Amino acid sequence: MDPVKDPARQPPGRRPHANRPGARPNRLPDKFLFGWHPVRAALLNPERPVHRLMCLDAAEAELAQAVADAKAAGIDRPAPQVLTRQRLERLVPPAAVHQGVVVEIGPLPPTDLDDLGRMAETRAGPAVVVALDHVTDPHNVGAVIRSAASFGALGVLVSDRHAPEVTGTLARSASGGIERVPLVRVVNLAAALDTLAGWGFRRIGLDEHADAAIGALPALPRAVLV
Repeated sequence: MDPVKDPARQPPGRRPHANRPGARPNRLPDKFLFGWHPVRAALLNPERPVHRLMCLDAAEAELAQAVADAKAAGIDRPAPQVLTRQRLERLVPPAAVHQGVVVEIGPLPPTDLDDLGRMAETRAGPAVVVALDHVTDPHNVGAVIRSAASFGALGVLVSDRHAPEVTGTLARSASGGIERVPLVRVVNLAAALDTLAGWGFRRIGLDEHADAAIGALPALPRAVLV
């Protein structure tokens, strides 16, 4: 997949809304996150609404410390509410590894393709976007978000019709990454990739049977990994 070579791209903030490739805000059907990494990350994210904190008795002291850490960062969070194991486990999927902590949250502000373009404009170093095509398992999507967060990707781009919703299970697999890397949903993934190419992103297709390793590529200022 070759990039569009014209560097004179129109700034994303100035493009007419009708020309945007179907970007839609992320939805949050599951209002509970569970497990220490997702819960801590949510508490320390000033953009994340947190409504209730619930825990088992054994986890109360550690969760209270996480609330104190958030307060030290200027973020007010509710005090933990201790529940019985039976009540706590009613809030999470069966067999979920909750580690004794659950948080009731609201959705993050939506991020669309134009937002990624603006983020690339202000990024001091290389700007990388990850695009997933027909990856539907929430554990796999969460694992990709976790990896994307570890190498500082701007966002993870998915087709709205062929990607899971953000749930506690996905967030658990992302290990807190959903608080740092937005999952950006678009109607037409191919059109979104064309738009990114027009902004100077080189499209790189990943395949386990490819002839070349990604590490052999030259350093790129902007790239989208598909």
